[in-house]
Amino acid sequence: MKAFLILEDGTVFEGLHIGAQREIISEIVFNTSMAGYLEVLTDPSYAGQAVCMTYPLIGNYGICKEDMESTKPWPDGFIVRELSRIPSNFRCDISIQQFLEEHGVPGIAGIDTRALTRILREKGTMNGMITTDEQYDLEKIIPQLKAYTTGKVVERASCSEKYTLQATSTFSENGAGLRVALLDLGAKNNIARSLAARGCEVTVYPARTTAEEILAGKPDGIMLSNGPGDPKECTAVIEEIRKLYASDTPIFAICLGHQLMALATGADTFKMKYGHRGGNHPVKDLSTGRVYISSQNHGYVVDMDKLDPQIATPAFINVNDGTNEGLSYTGKNIFTVQFHPEACPGPQDSSYLFDRFIEMMRT
Repeated sequence: MKAFLILEDGTVFEGLHIGAQREIISEIVFNTSMAGYLEVLTDPSYAGQAVCMTYPLIGNYGICKEDMESTKPWPDGFIVRELSRIPSNFRCDISIQQFLEEHGVPGIAGIDTRALTRILREKGTMNGMITTDEQYDLEKIIPQLKAYTTGKVVERASCSEKYTLQATSTFSENGAGLRVALLDLGAKNNIARSLAARGCEVTVYPARTTAEEILAGKPDGIMLSNGPGDPKECTAVIEEIRKLYASDTPIFAICLGHQLMALATGADTFKMKYGHRGGNHPVKDLSTGRVYISSQNHGYVVDMDKLDPQIATPAFINVNDGTNEGLSYTGKNIFTVQFHPEACPGPQDSSYLFDRFIEMMRT
């Protein structure tokens, strides 16, 4: 069956329908990872977006459900050059086509994903529609595309109830006896697993949780997770994070959590032209000069020009474009990063940051 990807600038790509048969409007973004498409699909940070994979063959090792970062896929749509119909992997549970169908995610294959990526890089991220309607009317569709916004997607991506993950100590026991409160803003599973594997007991709280409830649990440290959408939309969460900042409890924040902590302490964020999404982004640790290969997924960034050095100073920068990748908070046991140390692109380049967090809780 034919399918069409229509961009808000009027560009139309014709390809083949994949996944669920339904029409969607979403923000179109691209991811440069060569592998890890399941982790991309199940990353809650993609809520409200449709993802184009730049690597030309997707699905060749199928779906290994054990590797899922959440219980379901989050992108509105999936865009690929070629979708493998016959997966080959001893761990494979189902094909990617079956996975997309089961979870109602539509997609398009067979288009020139390089051309699409160049458009997004040159003109910036834009909205688009995936449809199988061959009688589409551009005059009606373009205004709909321009009106689309992702909205407040954090509440949708967060867990609905508090729960606890017990320590597993499969990696080390550095965190044995420590209790961590994880504020779920759209958290990937491996954040909590990375802490539990170091001996920590992790209590996961919904995004709507008040600072008072989190602090009442007397955690040794607080983790602010990744998540989707525009950080400035999260006004209520920012207010609670401001209270957590004032509590003097050690805090480690990733991605959206990093941005929200910056906003809570008077800094600013802005939307990037096309964002950072992939498993191959080099970041430099300004304290050591070392460069790490990181996994990233964000369309917004902290504005370094509006940082108050009495509150926070840059800790990491992106080697490619010089944007901020982390902050160290002056006089506080708080550090935050824009990238994902729980992911494994290096394969474990920046996982030491969890050990740094544990050391902070110990002191």
